[in-house]
Amino acid sequence: MTPPSSSRWSDLDRPPLNAVALRRAVVTPEAVWTSLDVVEATGSTNGDLAARAAQGAPEGAVLVAEEQTAGRGRLDRRWTAPARSGLFFSVLLRPGEDGSAAGGHRPVPVHRWGWLPLLAGVATATALSRAAGVDTALKWPNDLLVSVAGEERKMGGILAERSGDSAVVVGVGLNVSLRADELPVPTASSLALAGAPGTDRDPLLRAVLRSLDQWYRAWRAEDGDPAACRLQQTYAAGCATLGRQVRAELPGGQALTGTAVAVDGDGRLVIAGPQGERPVGAGDIVHLRPNAGE
Repeated sequence: MTPPSSSRWSDLDRPPLNAVALRRAVVTPEAVWTSLDVVEATGSTNGDLAARAAQGAPEGAVLVAEEQTAGRGRLDRRWTAPARSGLFFSVLLRPGEDGSAAGGHRPVPVHRWGWLPLLAGVATATALSRAAGVDTALKWPNDLLVSVAGEERKMGGILAERSGDSAVVVGVGLNVSLRADELPVPTASSLALAGAPGTDRDPLLRAVLRSLDQWYRAWRAEDGDPAACRLQQTYAAGCATLGRQVRAELPGGQALTGTAVAVDGDGRLVIAGPQGERPVGAGDIVHLRPNAGE
C-alpha cells in the first residue's frame, strides 16, 4: 500500500472538491443544472456523460472528475494533469428539446449549435476574470489563454460533442494549480502561474457553472441567435485571435494564412488573405508573430 505521505491524493495544497456544497450552490430550482456528481477519477467526463445522455439523462447533468486519465481536447489531443490540479468537468445540454429546465424555450435550430463551445468559452472566461482575478482571453474556437511574463499561454480548453439527435456534451478543462514542472508543454500555463491570488477550486467551479447557466439561458431565449443575446459581440470583444496574423491548418492538410478579421453569424473565423475573405469552420489556428507568415 502506498504510504499516505507519498500518495498522489495527499497534496495539502490540492484539497478535494466539496460535492455536497457544490450541489447545494448550483442545483437550484431556477438553474438549468439538475444534478452534479464528483468522481475521483475517470477516463473522460465527456465520454461518461455522453453514455448517460444515451440512457436518457436530463438536461443539466454535471459530471466533475478530480482526475481524468484519458481526457481529450480538439483534434483528439490528450489532456492530462495531476489529480486535483484543475477543473475537469462536462455538462449535458439538450438544445434540440423543449427547454423546460432552461425557461421553457423552443428547440434551438441545429445550425446554431456550433455556438455552444464559443458560448462556454465566453462564460468560462468572464467567470474566471471575476472569481480568479486573472484576465482570460479566448483563442478561436475554444482555447482559454492567460498571460505569463508577457506571453500568451494556454490555460484551458473546451470540447463540445454532439450526443444523439438532441443533446450536446460540453467539456471544460482548466489548469488551476499546476506548477511549472508539471506543465505538459512549455506553452501551457495555469491560473496559479498567471498570478491568481487563490486556487480554491470550489468557488471557481461555482462561478463558471453560474456563468454558463446565464449565458445558455440567454442564448436559448433568443432561439440560439448569437447577435440577439450579445454572445457574438462578447466573444469578439474577448477573442485574442481577431486582428492577428494567423495560419489556419485545415482538414486535409491545407493551410490558410491571413488576418483574422471577424467571427461570423455561424461562429466561423473569417480570415482575410490574398484571395479575399474566407470563413473557416474547422481547423487548428496558429497565432503568428509579426511577419511570421511572410
